Amino acid sequence: MNTPQTPLIAVIGPTAVGKTELVLKIAARLGAEIVSVDSMQVYRHMDIGTAKPSLEEQRLIRHHLINMVNPDQDYNLATYINDAEKICTMLSKEKKVALLTGGTGLYLKGFQDGLFSDPGPGNCPEIREKLNQELIQKGREALFNRLQTVDAASASRIHPNDTTRLLRALEIYETTGTPWSTHLLKQPTQKSNANRRIILKIGLNRPRKELYNRINQRSATMLRQGLIEEVETLLSQGYSRKLKPLQAIGYRHVIEFLDGHKNRDETELILARDTRHYAKRQLTWFLRDEEIQWHHPSEINEIIAKSGEFLDSYHG
Repeated sequence: MNTPQTPLIAVIGPTAVGKTELVLKIAARLGAEIVSVDSMQVYRHMDIGTAKPSLEEQRLIRHHLINMVNPDQDYNLATYINDAEKICTMLSKEKKVALLTGGTGLYLKGFQDGLFSDPGPGNCPEIREKLNQELIQKGREALFNRLQTVDAASASRIHPNDTTRLLRALEIYETTGTPWSTHLLKQPTQKSNANRRIILKIGLNRPRKELYNRINQRSATMLRQGLIEEVETLLSQGYSRKLKPLQAIGYRHVIEFLDGHKNRDETELILARDTRHYAKRQLTWFLRDEEIQWHHPSEINEIIAKSGEFLDSYHG
């Protein structure tokens, strides 16, 4: 090999684009194991709403970084990077291909580039205090709406109730004039170019109407297949509805339904709408990465051929 790093393959894209089915086929052809790049699939007991691979699919191909922690346990970018490094190092020693897949762009970038070597841009106590006063006077929703306007990519990965990160994102924007998401893409990292992970990035996308139809169908299917019961079980097990995972798309919608704020039809429509918005924000993040090579999921033969050539170029 020409570098100290084992080359990896990542298949990424927005929710409901069809990653799971395609990745299983690629993994079977390449003899690969799958490493999840999904900030929600790390949680146990949350299967339907996170669109985890089925148990049968997990038996067909070994999966990693799924069901890592309980919903009330912390799991963040640093934890993910550490876990992913361990898994990929293990697979390299076993002479196996690591096939990363998911829709959490920040996790993939952090794994490839490393954590940032400084506290981050835009530290300004005066602006932070001003934002805290605005929070008291105008409320969280007003600040979150502003963040969606100035930094949609950051808004896509910050829940409206996550006040700390919401204020931090606005502080960075107001201090530097540049969105936090842009800083994340451009800021120097701890890994040098020599140590930066070598990853063939395959992006999956579909025409908007096609993707949105799939999202609408998935939203209906999730409710039909037991998402409501899944949330009821989580709540009955004592998990607080205020936990960050339970405020994610799908889970918070069902909680509003269970609390009587929405009927079932309204829940399905709003879930589909918010998932479409989320997919759009995911694409906003991914489209900034010029290393991603985009394909329609139907182009599986081309993707497999490209993956094989990529691996051969490093393994000789």
